[in-house]
Order: sequence, then C-alpha cells, then structure tokens
Amino acid sequence: MVRKDELGLTLLRLSLGITFLIHGLDKFQSGIAGTATFFESLGLPGFAAYVVALVELLGGIAMILGLGTRVVAGLFAIIMAVAIFKVKLAIGFLGNGQMAGYELDLILLVISVYLALKNKTSWALDNILFQTKKA
Repeated sequence: MVRKDELGLTLLRLSLGITFLIHGLDKFQSGIAGTATFFESLGLPGFAAYVVALVELLGGIAMILGLGTRVVAGLFAIIMAVAIFKVKLAIGFLGNGQMAGYELDLILLVISVYLALKNKTSWALDNILFQTKKA
C-alpha cells in the first residue's frame, strides 16, 4: 500500500521538475539572448542566463526522474532565492500589474528546500542506482 506521505513527496518532486523543465525550455525557445540581456540589466553576468537555463532544463529532467534530487533541489533553491531577492521582492508578493510577484517563486523555493533536506524520495532513480547494502 502506498503511504500518503510518499505519494505527496513524489507529487512535489514531479511538479517541481516539470515546472523547472518548462521554464528552462522556454528560456531557450524564447531566445536565450534576451534572457542574458535581462540578467545584465539586473547587474548579473549575461552568461548566468545560460547556466540558469541549463540547470532548469537538465535539472527538471533529473528531478522528474528522481536523479540527484537533493543536489538539484539545492540548485533550484539558489535560483529561486536570487530571483526573489534580485528581481521580485521590490515588485511585491502579488506583483505590480506589469510583472508577477514572488508568490510562485516563494512556493518553488520552499518546495526546493524541502526536497533538498529530505533524505529519500519515493519512486526515484536514486533509490535504484544508489541502494545501500543492509548488514
């Protein structure tokens, strides 16, 4: 029988992975150069846009598969913390009518931190590839 907490944890992992995968894919499809220009307007190096987009894209796939969940979740948490403090905090929780606020970013940050701190996630490749031997 599936435990409810395992199901909930898996749904969080899958939702987070799908969200970041789509956002990473969108950065490339919409033109990564525009994202790099936006990063530079914030005082961040333009190449960071490529790094963030790759982490979101590849990390999203890894998160969906449950591969390196804690590490990927930690990277997602860093991305979200920077997004909140560098871009969204001044706009406010609900936004300013021109740009969304940080409500979604905050939820993604909290889920990422939770998964980074959680020991194991159910139905994940990590469980198959990195099984510990029982004495």
